[in-house]
Amino acid sequence: MNIAVLGAGAWGTALAGHLAQAHHTVLWARDGALVDTLRKTHENPRYLAGIALPRTLEYETDLAAALGHASGEADLVVLATPVAGLRGMLRTLRDMGRVPAHFVWLCKGFEAQTQLMPHQVVLAELPGHASNGVLSGPSFAREVGEGLPVALTVASASAACRERALAAFHHRAMRIYTGDDVVGVEVGGAVKNVLAIATGISDGLGLGLNARAALITRGLAEMTRLGVTLGGRAETFTGLTGLGDLILTATGDLSRNRTVGKQLASGRTLDDILGALGHVAEGVRCAQAVLALAREHGIEMPITQAVCAVLFDGVAPRDAVSALLRRDAKAE
Repeated sequence: MNIAVLGAGAWGTALAGHLAQAHHTVLWARDGALVDTLRKTHENPRYLAGIALPRTLEYETDLAAALGHASGEADLVVLATPVAGLRGMLRTLRDMGRVPAHFVWLCKGFEAQTQLMPHQVVLAELPGHASNGVLSGPSFAREVGEGLPVALTVASASAACRERALAAFHHRAMRIYTGDDVVGVEVGGAVKNVLAIATGISDGLGLGLNARAALITRGLAEMTRLGVTLGGRAETFTGLTGLGDLILTATGDLSRNRTVGKQLASGRTLDDILGALGHVAEGVRCAQAVLALAREHGIEMPITQAVCAVLFDGVAPRDAVSALLRRDAKAE
């Protein structure tokens, strides 16, 4: 199979390295200096330092050339942009007249301005193009780059897209599951980042493992309520892209969103934290969109509300925790 990965961040680079071990793969990036470094060193020092990439992996700055590499019906394009860049990439593909036959996206979150899920952005920009889907699940880019075991889910309404993605990714240490609940997969991938900020705040305040377990469990309830209301299936949220991704992001030290929470608990400002992080923390970007959707649909999401209060309203982390604990008792 010929595969083009569009976006050379940590996750795009890690997956391109995995794909190149079984398929003819090209990794595209806008930054010519980064591509020169990749070609010379077979390493992405900016986003995945210390991880050796396969010598068979190719690199490209010309988007048309990268797309031409994977233009066949049997090929696959992977959109490795963050949510904020998805719409622009789709418009570029459309305007070039180079919409791939099959493509999957990796981003997790809601579009900040519109509160749309990624598949809704795809539908708006490429109406009628059905052979696409989302790849998601509990995964740190560094561990995938190191070749450690991982299990992911590809969700699509298109059987052909699911088959292409399965053929592309399911080899070596990566196990792929398939399904058609795109909404459930995307909601899980978005909300777990917000909840990871909450658990990071709890850990940073030294509130203990009991508090962390409570936040994960009640956070899962929030995620499920929103996801089912938006059209997802309840069972999706107990799977890899719901509970699985939540556990990883809320407890793993490689989690950027958990790191944001821990740093907030230490008294640092959000601007300072994001400036030092050097990577996208999607939970910050989409927290307000998640809360807006919850309010629009009349869904109670107190943990999400507390996270937004800390991130954007100047509420001290310890005061936000106290407000959660003072809530009235209720049936589980």
